[in-house]
Amino acid sequence: MSGNSKKNFAGIEVAVTTMRGVVISESGETIASRDSTYEPENLIGAITDLTEGLRETGELKSVGLAIPGLVNRETDRVIFSTGLPFTAQDHIHAELIEKTGLQFELENDANAAAYGEYKAGAGRDARDIFYIGIGDAIGGAIILDGNLWTGTSGCAGEIGHITINPDGPECVCGNLGCLETVASGPNIVRRARERLNRDSTSSLSRLAMQQDFTAGDLALEARNGDDFSAMMLERTGRSIGIAVASMINLLSVERIILGGTIMEAGDLILRPIVAEARKRSFLPCFEATRIVPAQLGIDGVAIGAALLARDAGN
Repeated sequence: MSGNSKKNFAGIEVAVTTMRGVVISESGETIASRDSTYEPENLIGAITDLTEGLRETGELKSVGLAIPGLVNRETDRVIFSTGLPFTAQDHIHAELIEKTGLQFELENDANAAAYGEYKAGAGRDARDIFYIGIGDAIGGAIILDGNLWTGTSGCAGEIGHITINPDGPECVCGNLGCLETVASGPNIVRRARERLNRDSTSSLSRLAMQQDFTAGDLALEARNGDDFSAMMLERTGRSIGIAVASMINLLSVERIILGGTIMEAGDLILRPIVAEARKRSFLPCFEATRIVPAQLGIDGVAIGAALLARDAGN
């Protein structure tokens, strides 16, 4: 390849059992993407292998690594993660540099997704954004005047742990009734199963015929006209809207961007989010904010990680 290949950058998203990697050019164009799975005990080896696979597209200058957890960018350490094996958390940065010979930039996955949307997606013409990623967990990220704002501990943006129902189920964080206990993918499925089991009329839903279904399946059925799925999305959207209203009142950002698998339901989830946010926000703040779906799709986190690697130190 030409000398410009040395200006390529990679981004890798680490999820609970899977990884997704992309290669971008210096201008931000996506050149290649790859998926892989990993076993927890071999996380570092799996990241190394995926990186080597991405190198086949040309030389890489550096790699952005987006993980489900809190990251201290000053020390390149993982502070906390329920999605990474504990043994990998302290030394993952140093080990990856040693094994690959490349510079790695660690970042929280929601921060990476937010940066990608800000630079190349739904927020690229906005000054300030709040990003919400709704997946296996719920993460958030704040960009103010073009810069990620992570707070003094790296914890800023943790919208998934805003209390929606103080009498609700226990969250992984130890609190009760967090947004994540209602609106994360696994908890949307849990709530749908509970409703299917206790409401005989719900048996008409196509979901009742599936032994295992995901939040993505529920979104698909809702788009295909399944009334039960649409109802579950509307209730989920109202809970998300409550949290969004809090962010509007607190930050008054120009744009709130919603990403994650559940957003594949389109307006069926977006409408109740916007309606509830309007109801619970201070109206002048609401009218100054646009609530929009993310644009980068399944590559969004990895693209954002690659863009962070490109822009590090600039």
